[in-house]
Amino acid sequence: MTVPAPIAMLAELTHRCPLSCPYCSNPIELAQKDRELPTETWADVFRQAADLGVLQLHLSGGEPAARRDLADLVRAAREAGLYTNLITSAIGLTERRLKELDEAGLDHVQLSLQGTDAAMADRIGGYKGGFARKMQAAGWIVDVGFPLTLNAVVHRQNLHQLPRAIEMAVEMKARRIEVAIVQFHGWALKNRAAMMPTREQAEEASRIVAQARADLKGKLVIDYVPADYHSDYPKRCMGGWGTTGLNVTPDGSVLPCHAAETITGLSFDNVRDRPLVDIWYKGAAFNAYRGEDWMQEPCRSCDRRKLDFGGCRCQAMAIANDPNATDPVCIKSPLHDRMRALADGFSHDDDAELTYRAGP
Repeated sequence: MTVPAPIAMLAELTHRCPLSCPYCSNPIELAQKDRELPTETWADVFRQAADLGVLQLHLSGGEPAARRDLADLVRAAREAGLYTNLITSAIGLTERRLKELDEAGLDHVQLSLQGTDAAMADRIGGYKGGFARKMQAAGWIVDVGFPLTLNAVVHRQNLHQLPRAIEMAVEMKARRIEVAIVQFHGWALKNRAAMMPTREQAEEASRIVAQARADLKGKLVIDYVPADYHSDYPKRCMGGWGTTGLNVTPDGSVLPCHAAETITGLSFDNVRDRPLVDIWYKGAAFNAYRGEDWMQEPCRSCDRRKLDFGGCRCQAMAIANDPNATDPVCIKSPLHDRMRALADGFSHDDDAELTYRAGP
């Protein structure tokens, strides 16, 4: 197949984070601070990304504000010609620091929302006082002039707050809200029993989003990631493996998707050792699931194969223990009934407690 250039890159600047969210999609084994790429290496990666064709750079973590050189990194990305989006909990951001980021050329801020009140948000985030600091920072973000997106991660314990989360996005003058039902990868996989929504919740969430999109058309953009385990067809994961974006971890490993390290047998190149252009076009991990040659039945002969590319490889690994398998979400998968049984079982485990992510 002809491999297109990537349009977006996620730069995980650090795995350090003041929050300990139980749905965190970062790997169980987090990169330590002494393994993080230094400023000058990140700057070189940004230049390589721009030369490769990347347009959008998402600065993430962990909490990217934990990096003291964040403004320098933003400045390097701007000099490379990249559009920059800061994905943050806002813990560690001050009004002065936001102004410094503005001067450095930051284009956009995406603010996470763990709940719509302090009791819920602080409990889910595992950080007392986090909600109050987040709301204060949201005001600074808008006052400085950044376009604001809210990222509301929802699950069984807070889905009842979804209507209020959408209201808050309007009140906070956000331009966009991403309503993301928890995807069970990384640390979140440990918390399926505590966070899996019920089928009724998943259906209600879809109804609420559809109604809000109609009511707020032209006023608020609403992105939506539905509940995988309760769907009949998989999402088009990453827009197709190795076709639109790439992730660089804090220590420089380059991944085709955020959870790719859960797939045993894949080897990942590092920006310390190999140019980004070679990794994108020639890297073994990126070519593993490009195109259709890797597909098994029923994907190989399915009319939907060019729509969803067989679904999520990481989810196939997690449920089928085979990354080449059809995503078990798909109704055509022989494991679809097992997926439904897992969803029903986990979503009714009322005794399950949250297991919080530990920091590096």
